[in-house]
Amino acid sequence: MKLLKITLIATLCLSVFSCKNEKNSGEIKANTETSNELKIIPFEHASMILKYGDTNVYVDPTGESSAYEGFGKADIILITDIHGDHYNFKTLFEFDLESTLIIAPKAVADKFPKDFNPTYKILNNNEKTEAKGIEIEAIPMYNLREEALKFHPKGRGNGYVLTINNERIYISGDTEDIPEMRNLKNIDKAFVCMNLPYTMTVESAASAVLDFKPKTVYPYHYRGTDGKSDVELFKKIVNDSIKSINVELIKWY
Repeated sequence: MKLLKITLIATLCLSVFSCKNEKNSGEIKANTETSNELKIIPFEHASMILKYGDTNVYVDPTGESSAYEGFGKADIILITDIHGDHYNFKTLFEFDLESTLIIAPKAVADKFPKDFNPTYKILNNNEKTEAKGIEIEAIPMYNLREEALKFHPKGRGNGYVLTINNERIYISGDTEDIPEMRNLKNIDKAFVCMNLPYTMTVESAASAVLDFKPKTVYPYHYRGTDGKSDVELFKKIVNDSIKSINVELIKWY
């Protein structure tokens, strides 16, 4: 029994120190039963890396490019919209983009400077493509409230559904609880925004999630003009109705 206790304590200590040495303490690992595990590495707000085996999918990378050092270069970069918290040319310009494919809506590609010549593919709402063995579908993202229509008009930006290792992963981008979100099917992991005045309320986000029922949902992009949205309330609303939906609260700020 003493030996068992010592072993458990040693294991716990090792785990604690390992976590402290991680560059981002919000990292989530999934599919650990397989040799290729999906790692979700949040950076801030809307920026993250989805790392699967040797493939790195950067989502809306912004800020200092040095923050991404040590995570492996981007194989695919997904950009959802033209706003600075999603598209930052300075960040892209500082990356080594040789052998990197940028996928973005036309509104974003139109903002590339003339002397910026990366490999990129324009993907607009409801279009699909495949890269590095990953299927990528562009999902509409837009506002519904009259007072918010100016922020994200329909057709300009993309949410995305990625199929990685037979998992369907939804990234909402900046949107409200639109029919295209509510009608999603067979989503394993969902990243859902909730910040005012730009996207939607916690209650609207929870209502949409209860409609499309992802297996796991991650609140992200939840900082608005009046501070951060109440993600604990989001979790409560969802799980009060459907306990089987796993609501993961990870560190974005």
